[in-house]
Amino acid sequence: MTRKTAADFDPEVLKLFDQYVHGGISRRGFLSSATRYAVGGTTAAGLLATLSPSFAAPLVTPDDKRITARYVELPSPQGNGKVRGYLVSPAGAKGKLPTVLVVHENRGLNPHIEDIARRLALDGFIAFAPDALSPLGGYPGDEDKARDLFGKLDQPKTRADFVAAARWLQQQPEGNGKLGVVGFCYGGGIANYLATQLPDLLAAVPFYGAQPKAEDAARIKAHLLIHDAGKDERIRAGWPAYEKALKEAGVHYEYHVYPGVEHGFNNDTTPRYDEAAAKLAWQRTVDFLRARLA
Repeated sequence: MTRKTAADFDPEVLKLFDQYVHGGISRRGFLSSATRYAVGGTTAAGLLATLSPSFAAPLVTPDDKRITARYVELPSPQGNGKVRGYLVSPAGAKGKLPTVLVVHENRGLNPHIEDIARRLALDGFIAFAPDALSPLGGYPGDEDKARDLFGKLDQPKTRADFVAAARWLQQQPEGNGKLGVVGFCYGGGIANYLATQLPDLLAAVPFYGAQPKAEDAARIKAHLLIHDAGKDERIRAGWPAYEKALKEAGVHYEYHVYPGVEHGFNNDTTPRYDEAAAKLAWQRTVDFLRARLA
């Protein structure tokens, strides 16, 4: 079966899906509104199922012999008390390696984000992907349930968990003490947030993430590599004010917009994935992290 892409869907369906994914409308609201676009034997429920992630084919499998991976739990006294995550490193690495915190979308530590961590390990980094849903039992194995749980999190405590995870990762004896962060959607917003909170963070790579308050930009010491989707009006609306603040604060940043692609274009488990844009953004990300963290 040929893999569907964003071009196979009416743009209005994609907008409805984006609203649903980010809590703007309920599942029932999506199904009700999408019915008018269900043609040729397709149902609204079928549209939702097709747009939703499929984790059947990770790029790097969990048992890949080139990596070592395990789940760890660490203390987070200012957050939820503790946080669990997925730690991955290259197998048989010699010398100390740069460290990268990986921050998930608004569904917790799902198989796609674990795959992202493994990809970073193959690129020569120690990658750690915390699960914000740890205090609620962790990622439940179902995207809808995960999204519902996400709305129950105490976000100030969750942000403190990510700060604790970043500091823990930076102190790992196998690491070289140099820390970067890459995040996607919600995680992109966390990457931006961590840049305002960690003065020794060297690199932050937000993929289509919400920007911090303009007045917080002056606290950023990290270099930023920002990836946005050309069709992502929701996220891009905040860029002009943020760019102005970054320039006024003298922050080093690169900003890339990928024309004609949707929010979530890097996520290869959904039809919104765009192969060309994702490959370019990933190569830029790896090159940037290597340059900043070596």
